[in-house]
Amino acid sequence: MFNIVLFEPKIPQNTGNIMRLVANNGCHLHLIEPLAFNLEEKSLRRSGLDYQDLANVTVHKNYATFLAAIPNRKLWAITTKGTQRYDKVEYQQGDVLLFGSETAGLSTDVQQSIPAKQQLRIPMQPNNRSMNLSNTVALVSYEAWRQQNFTGGE
Repeated sequence: MFNIVLFEPKIPQNTGNIMRLVANNGCHLHLIEPLAFNLEEKSLRRSGLDYQDLANVTVHKNYATFLAAIPNRKLWAITTKGTQRYDKVEYQQGDVLLFGSETAGLSTDVQQSIPAKQQLRIPMQPNNRSMNLSNTVALVSYEAWRQQNFTGGE
């Protein structure tokens, strides 16, 4: 399946929603520290419902540690500064879908380390800043899974 990566997430409810999402779509969730919340936080548990135990989640100390843990994987950064639409690329099993924090997006260093052709965007109405993180993860991860004919799903 796919690797979903949250770079320094800030809002526990979004992360809880994404934990529930990956429990249902079979992706592996990676969280890159620092996190702005404790994984035992009540709001995270509430939004994740009873899916936390079903989700495949790994926490990484920083971006470099994360990269070392997933060598030789294609990395797609989803960003409002992306150069191509998320639905116009071909995803492969094991690809990495990287999402920035809710308040700051990806750091400049991380974004500049990713080739422009691997920086994706979601179309939006003009003059809007961004979408909710958990909605964005759902859109992109389900498009990637759709391209794999929803392998493993019912």
